[in-house]
Amino acid sequence: MATKGSPRALAEPEVEKSAYSRELLLGLYRMLVKCRLCDEKARILFRQSKFAGNFYSGVGHEATEVGAAYSLREDDWIAPSHRDWTSNIIKGVPLKFCFAQLFAKATSPDRGRSSPAHMGYPPLNIITPASSIAGQLNVGTGVALGLKKLGRDSVVVSFFGDGATSIGGFHEALNFAGVHRLPILYVCKNNLWAESVPLRLQTALKDLSDRAKAYGFPGLTVDGNDVLAVYEAASKAIVRARSGEGPTLIECKTYRWYGHSEIDPAKYRSKEEVEAWKKKDPIPRFEKYLIDRKVLGEEVKAEIAAQITAEINEAVEFADQSPYPEPAEATDFVWS
Repeated sequence: MATKGSPRALAEPEVEKSAYSRELLLGLYRMLVKCRLCDEKARILFRQSKFAGNFYSGVGHEATEVGAAYSLREDDWIAPSHRDWTSNIIKGVPLKFCFAQLFAKATSPDRGRSSPAHMGYPPLNIITPASSIAGQLNVGTGVALGLKKLGRDSVVVSFFGDGATSIGGFHEALNFAGVHRLPILYVCKNNLWAESVPLRLQTALKDLSDRAKAYGFPGLTVDGNDVLAVYEAASKAIVRARSGEGPTLIECKTYRWYGHSEIDPAKYRSKEEVEAWKKKDPIPRFEKYLIDRKVLGEEVKAEIAAQITAEINEAVEFADQSPYPEPAEATDFVWS
């Protein structure tokens, strides 16, 4: 597991951010940096034609992803979208498998069948993303129903973008979860753009979390670039779901730095808008928080970056040297 400590204790209302342990704070920081470096490396590899298809970068979203998933147990589930490749990393999937999946190699968890934007990992309960927008919401909601029927206290975290809230499947999933009080946390990464459609042309709502009111469970909006704000909100929601109180919708206001995908130049956005959001980069922001509290210094910062870079290089080498699956395998593991 990627986490340490007790998420139950940290989720209590009276606990202040200053009470977070040094171990937790550095763990969150390390994971933010790991997700950023892995994502940026994947973008470089795509441009080097190391893998085909496309890549959907989540750079800028790190605080939302890490904050929401960091306190999950090994038996909890994640229902990711096409932009949540790094959710595998947060849950603890070895990097060599993550890059082998991008490369569609035989050593990947799916033996090269769903590269590059559809990585799941059954051993850690990460569902393979649906190709259709909002599709993972319905699948994750179904898993939550199954967990409740089995009497387990595991929970599901489902990630999606603001565009998904305009799809019928979003409303069906949340309504069903509200009726049956399912153990699921819905995390909306509101980055203001549904591919090339701005939020203002999707809805007149100011806060997408208000949608939860229609389905009878709590919704809240947090700063998606503040990892501790997301972590605190998600931890409380996870405890709530685990105790049988039902779902929560958390809207995290954040921003994707790059286009919808690596082949999208994103000319529909102004340079001024992009630069303004880059100044809100969640990683330097959290670094300052840690440095001000003497939790992080330049030596530790450099050591963390070096360790992660070495791990990435080793994983990429593993993926690069791995064989492709044999063509004869194409019909293996097919239901009919």
